[in-house]
Amino acid sequence: MTALTRDAQFASEALPRLEDVARFARSLTRDESDADDLVQETYLRAYRSWSSYEPGTDCRRWLFTICRNVFLRSREREQRVVARENPELETLAAVAVAVAADRSGYGDLFTTVDLAPAIHRALADLPEPFRHAVELVDVNDLTYDAAAEVLGVPIGTIRSRLFRGRRLMQESLMDHARDAGLTTAGGDGLLGEQR
Repeated sequence: MTALTRDAQFASEALPRLEDVARFARSLTRDESDADDLVQETYLRAYRSWSSYEPGTDCRRWLFTICRNVFLRSREREQRVVARENPELETLAAVAVAVAADRSGYGDLFTTVDLAPAIHRALADLPEPFRHAVELVDVNDLTYDAAAEVLGVPIGTIRSRLFRGRRLMQESLMDHARDAGLTTAGGDGLLGEQR
């Protein structure tokens, strides 16, 4: 492949994904300047290893993987351990949140109020592993398989992180609704406590 052909392929397949990669980098770093550096390093590495990319495949997934690997290498010293939760307790907690939402009058809240700022805040407040899973699957619309590949974890881990991340976001949004006074008068508080 000539340099001109390689450059043309890179420009047509990788460069249109720049905004997606930048959004993913911001979700990883949580800092605009660090995200810019991460995107730059991602594209530099992608360009250098373009010969390993198979044209016509999912370039966005390939770039996300490079981006995450660059990010992880830059943070090797700050390894964080995620406590493994009991899946049965996680399920019970999710059910409790849903029941509390119904009792508190939150049932149709999510379809009637603009929650974009609260959603962005809830997503930003998620612990890193859960935030990355939610960002990839729910925000960037990757499949579970693709997200597992990008994050380098088994698909079961993606499912678990998504379940817990979504529950934590739901709790955060319910807190937002209560704090904003968007509940029905006389509704129960979280988990059935009287207000």
